[in-house]
Amino acid sequence: MEKSEAKENLIRWMDQYKNLIFSICLRMTGDYFTAEDIAQETFILAYTHIDSFDGQNEKAWLCRIAANKCTDYLRSAATRSIPTAEEEMPEAVGQTETSSYYNDPAEIYETSDVMNSFEKCCAELPEGYGNIAIKHFVRGQTAREIADETGDNLKTIQTRIYRAREMLKKNYRKEWLQT
Repeated sequence: MEKSEAKENLIRWMDQYKNLIFSICLRMTGDYFTAEDIAQETFILAYTHIDSFDGQNEKAWLCRIAANKCTDYLRSAATRSIPTAEEEMPEAVGQTETSSYYNDPAEIYETSDVMNSFEKCCAELPEGYGNIAIKHFVRGQTAREIADETGDNLKTIQTRIYRAREMLKKNYRKEWLQT
């Protein structure tokens, strides 16, 4: 496949499937920011392996790549580490006024539906974890900001964030499988 045709396919796939791929990644990882990264990696991997794509059912092919990337992420040692740096929290994609990510009403609804479902899962966590999960994963607060706000020790907050992430992986996946 020619390079220009491959680029056109990539752009089309990103426009057409970005919300689907992001929602698969979010449901599998339980982490909004990780889901953004893996969704981007999915499209990059699809572009680099476009020559091996048979042209049949691109949606299923992209979904399989995303699922495999999420599985790899969940198996990696990185998911078992406790967050320590405030810089780990990148700004959420699509939060700027100039972003085209949130221009389509269907995309706005789909994204807000996914986030509402995710926030509900956070709220259902045991006492001491739900509120922290919402602050960290939904509102984007750092562990330091949460510790300062609650008066708790930073290491305690970091541990709770880690444990909340692990619980969310299990709970959010269960909810996704039931829908």
